[in-house]
Amino acid sequence: MGRLWTYVLRYWRRYVLGALCLLGTVSLVMWIPWLMRGAVKVIEQGGSLWDVRYYAALIAVAGVAQGVIRTFSRAFIFNAGRDIEYDIRNDLFAHLEKLPVGFYHAQRTGDLMSRVINDISAVRSLLGPGILNFVNAPAYYLYGIVLMFSIDVRLTLVALLPCPLLMYAVRRFRGRILKSSLSVQRQMAELSSHIQENLSGMHVVKAYTQEANQIRDFVELNRDFQDKNMELARLRGLLGPVMQALAGMMILLVVGYGGWRVIRGDLLIADIVAFIAYLHVLAWPTAAFGWMLSLIERGRAAMERLEEIFKIEPAIASPAVAQAVGNGKQGIEFRNVSFAHDGKVNGEAIIKDIDVVVPRGRTLGIVGRTGAGKSTLAQLIPRLYDVSSGEVRIGGRDVRSLSLGELRKVIGYVPQDPFLFSTSLARNLAFSRDEVSDEEIEAAVQTTRLDRDVAIFPEGLQTIVGERGITLSGGQKQRATLARALVADAPFLVLDDCLSSVDAETEDVILRGLRSAIDEKTCVIISHRISAVKEADEILVLDEGRVIERGTHQDLVARGGLYADLYRQQQLTEELEHID
Repeated sequence: MGRLWTYVLRYWRRYVLGALCLLGTVSLVMWIPWLMRGAVKVIEQGGSLWDVRYYAALIAVAGVAQGVIRTFSRAFIFNAGRDIEYDIRNDLFAHLEKLPVGFYHAQRTGDLMSRVINDISAVRSLLGPGILNFVNAPAYYLYGIVLMFSIDVRLTLVALLPCPLLMYAVRRFRGRILKSSLSVQRQMAELSSHIQENLSGMHVVKAYTQEANQIRDFVELNRDFQDKNMELARLRGLLGPVMQALAGMMILLVVGYGGWRVIRGDLLIADIVAFIAYLHVLAWPTAAFGWMLSLIERGRAAMERLEEIFKIEPAIASPAVAQAVGNGKQGIEFRNVSFAHDGKVNGEAIIKDIDVVVPRGRTLGIVGRTGAGKSTLAQLIPRLYDVSSGEVRIGGRDVRSLSLGELRKVIGYVPQDPFLFSTSLARNLAFSRDEVSDEEIEAAVQTTRLDRDVAIFPEGLQTIVGERGITLSGGQKQRATLARALVADAPFLVLDDCLSSVDAETEDVILRGLRSAIDEKTCVIISHRISAVKEADEILVLDEGRVIERGTHQDLVARGGLYADLYRQQQLTEELEHID
């Protein structure tokens, strides 16, 4: 909860003003029973009508004034809670943006969404209504008890006899409400994850006719969510009547004991009226104690879940003192690079002892069987992962010594799995830059041969591509992500099998256009097709994370190793396709 206090302190002025308004409201509310006591005394003692009207006028003024001041108190406190909700959501999203790719491989999207939306809303309820009632209830009790003691000490002590029971009930329920609130929020995350995964993978669900099974799983998750919600509702529902019963018991004791003393003649009816009025005022904070406790515990549970994310330090971050990105004259260099997901070189290394230099303006091709480590090697260049040992250098500098933002600005990275945002194609292509001219977009579209597709789109480049680009084919998505990298106009280009869904003829046309577009760029091209890399200045052949062959296309074919085998297999496949 320490982090939460930093947000509260940011808006402390509003909370102080809200608390002062609350104290003003409580003072006026507590003044009304006192005025009622005075009015009844006047009536008992045979006072004039003008005296009664005087008290009635004061009660009316106090009622109107407390209503106005109450409005200000709620505005100050509730709005502060909403602003803190806004700040926490911004900070959490910014923190999520800093966490490395590996973090998201271990987390469920639905769970993260539940924390960003539902948990932060629960925190807002804690910081709004929760804080308001946390200040309100003690103030009411403090005022009420002091004023009741000033009227009659013995009657006050009798009225407060149920208070130990009140404290016992709060103690018994508090832990159970916290535990139940955590359970509800975790189940909400499970439900959100199931919905998100189903909506994202709806084509797979339908392709395998799993609708009925997914509905059954959802019903079970929803039933668990309902059961946990009902358990929390039962706790809250039980605590409310307990509090109301204790408040009623206070009034019963006052009426019984106070009435007996009025009959004896040592207590005025006006005092009884004032006591009952004060207990009626205290009835709401007493009855609402359970609701307030639920808000507080639910907010605490939500903040604990948010804190789990905030505490995760980005494994990949900019250094405290970052060097400037070099001018690119020295290209890309791998110096004895090894990589394992656990960070231990002696563990299950995916990349092992890679040494290669790609001079400025040159192209490196990387091929190999599936699982050879090609994509992992590409992801080390923009620091999506960090090396376990060795160095990746770009422009003559170790990438770990550079600012992440500056490093990634000079790299145009096209991942193997193409991703497009649910917006227009034009905005997707211009994603990497704040200002992009129409001419630059058109040039990238033509280079990637996407212009023929754009011509038949209903709104051209302004066509909305849908979530993850679902309205586009695999080849169109790959060419769109390639065009996005070209629009970035970065001096270094990393292409990770970005034309695998494109037919060989279109690939050849794109590659020819690409060579002129990237003439002065330093490129790393990864592909399972030999045709994509055969024009590279140097080609690496990876197998089980190691370089087993290297050289030009002609050298590798002549050597008769794995590269030559892959080349012959692909030639045979192409010949069979032409026969068909």
